[in-house]
Amino acid sequence: MFNKLVFKNLKLKKLSTSLVVVASLLVAQVPFANYAEAAGAEQAEKKKKRPTQLVGPRVGKKVQKAFESYQIDDIKGALVILLDIDASKAYDQAYVARMVAVMYATLGDNEQKTIEYLKKALEPDILNEVDQSESLKLLADMQMQTKDYEGALKTYYAWMDFSGKSDGQTYIKIANAYFSLKQLDKVIEPADKAIAAFGDKPNQNPYILKLQSYYERKMYKETIQVSETVLQLFPENKQWWTQLPMFYLLVEDYDKATQTLDLAYKLGHLDKENQIKTLASLYSQSEAPYKAALLLEKHIASGLVKRDDKNIATLANTWHSAQHIDKAASYYGELAKMTTDAKHYRKQGMLLKQDEQFAKAIVALNKSIELGVSKQGRIHMSIAESYFYLEKYKEAFAAIQKAMKDPGTRKSAKGWKSFIVDTAKRKKVTI
Repeated sequence: MFNKLVFKNLKLKKLSTSLVVVASLLVAQVPFANYAEAAGAEQAEKKKKRPTQLVGPRVGKKVQKAFESYQIDDIKGALVILLDIDASKAYDQAYVARMVAVMYATLGDNEQKTIEYLKKALEPDILNEVDQSESLKLLADMQMQTKDYEGALKTYYAWMDFSGKSDGQTYIKIANAYFSLKQLDKVIEPADKAIAAFGDKPNQNPYILKLQSYYERKMYKETIQVSETVLQLFPENKQWWTQLPMFYLLVEDYDKATQTLDLAYKLGHLDKENQIKTLASLYSQSEAPYKAALLLEKHIASGLVKRDDKNIATLANTWHSAQHIDKAASYYGELAKMTTDAKHYRKQGMLLKQDEQFAKAIVALNKSIELGVSKQGRIHMSIAESYFYLEKYKEAFAAIQKAMKDPGTRKSAKGWKSFIVDTAKRKKVTI
């Protein structure tokens, strides 16, 4: 129950390759016509750690032609050109493989081909620094997308080692990979690093992963701590308001559950039947049945809570607990008509008698007998009492006679019989 309630609509979005990222990969090292000039500039700015390379003129011209097709959205045409290139130099082969992978990623219909060509591009470890770095990151994302979580973890860490960079989104993906592998204890560290990376612009996803990790391991104290933090950071998300009380219920902290769900209701965050019913139940447990009854009555009337026999029974019981006998009797009467169940007519009749609505009580009690209610001796006695208070002594006497036939009520019925006879005689009524 709680698992469905807690994590419904909070799943992380499917990881996918961004066309923006793909475009940036293409733009990073596309070779243009003036190779000699470009080579001179690159040589002047050559990095100390990793030399910058350019594809040869023959391969470069074909790559540029492919890039021109890409720019007019002819991705398949660009791919045909690239696949036809027969590069001999190791760097040219790696560079073309990277371009092919990017095209497959852009098309988005062949993840395995994207991965295959990215690995070909990366394996020699000779791409320029930006290309190698971005290709590693794209490969990790594709591995996540194809559910190769172990491979994705290795590649994300390889990207961080190579680039010397890290970011919140990457740590989220790492945490998600651990969660998908059911290595729940390993989720927390990257999730915390993601939280730190986002700084004063918090992201909900690492908190969701922490919640899932703690919750699945039944670490409810930690689950609550994270949930309380998230509620403070993202108070506009109504789901946090409804989930935190459920976590409090797991540790039987009914006071906090009631207070939080009550505040959520006042803020307008409760819009589901089960939420209203949970709050009503908490009100009742905290000895506030009147609030529970008003809440249920309002939302049954609005249609948010179904007007079925179960909910009407709860409402009737709640009004009874709140000592609003007339209201309780009314809803038991509605419940009796809905179900044609004798016990509900009996309950209605008993409450009406308690509320001194004797004529109505007699009708309900007789209906319960007609439908075959158990322990009819007690019902006949209540009918006799009702007739007595209406000063209908003849009818009271007839009802008490029936009560005397039941072994369970015979003794008390005898006492009432004498009382009815004596009262009728005193008031000169023939019975």
